[in-house]
Amino acid sequence: MRVGIIGTGAIANMHARAYKAIGYKITVCSNGNEERGQAFANAHGAEFLRNYEDVCRHPEVDYVDVCTFPSFRLQAVELCAQTRKHVLVQKPMALSIETAQRMITVAREAGITLGVVSQHRFDDSTLFLKKAIADGRLGKLLQADAYVKWYRSAEYYSRPVKGSWDVEGGGALINQGIHQVDILLALAGKVKDVVGSWQLGAMHQIESEDVVNALLRFENGATGVIQASTAIWPGYPERVELHGTKGTAVMTGDKLTTWDVRDDFGEPAPVENKTSSGASDPMAIPLTPLERQFRDFGEACQNGTTPTVSGEEGLKALQLVLSVYQSCREERRVVIG
Repeated sequence: MRVGIIGTGAIANMHARAYKAIGYKITVCSNGNEERGQAFANAHGAEFLRNYEDVCRHPEVDYVDVCTFPSFRLQAVELCAQTRKHVLVQKPMALSIETAQRMITVAREAGITLGVVSQHRFDDSTLFLKKAIADGRLGKLLQADAYVKWYRSAEYYSRPVKGSWDVEGGGALINQGIHQVDILLALAGKVKDVVGSWQLGAMHQIESEDVVNALLRFENGATGVIQASTAIWPGYPERVELHGTKGTAVMTGDKLTTWDVRDDFGEPAPVENKTSSGASDPMAIPLTPLERQFRDFGEACQNGTTPTVSGEEGLKALQLVLSVYQSCREERRVVIG
């Protein structure tokens, strides 16, 4: 597959490493900062283009990877719809439900594939638990929790756009915790309603939340908790805890670290203690799940199938995040439609 990248910051460099590992070629890239964009192009054997429009129109691009701030999404999707290029966007997929729905509609009507980066769907632990839960090994789910108690420095938030509502869409939940939100939805199912509480700029000079808590009620009857923060020193690996009538599973970082299940059956649980996490360093994440997601997306583009993390899946995670924010602002329970 031939990839064009819009935005050449830190996450784009991680994507580039994953693409190289699976044999995908970055043909072109663009960035508003020409010096940085050219440096990325030189490092990865790509051609630098000044305008993102030229990336979307380039004849040697099969799909466009949008690695920008989340305020820039729909523009790329609309142009790729015109040029019949598939599109993969970084999480969160948008800043509003309306924009996300528009992206999905535009892509569907144009017959192009839209995907959202959520690579933890491809962790060994997540893949195992998805099947184990479907097979009934945990029994009926009672509780599904996600804890993202991370730390980010003052330098991380030194740019005014970081933690802003109009460019990033918020703080700890939409930017750091959204991966675990996606995992909860993938493993425990749809959330019926939420009650949230936050602290805005509790530790950092930002306008959005760096501490947030939410209580969840799932449609299957389970309850749950989400905690997300970038103010917890020194930062601890994220955890997803699933408790059923037959036992408990805990994912810490990217690994399954606890599997306490009665009368278990099936393949052995891949329990490990050595984990990888972006708890204090946003780049300290493994590449293998990204490689798996990119292969999954590339195959979907080639075969006309739906990728594992489609636009519709990205919308579900965004909807839950924004419902938590609404609950925090309005100090009430929010029902998710």
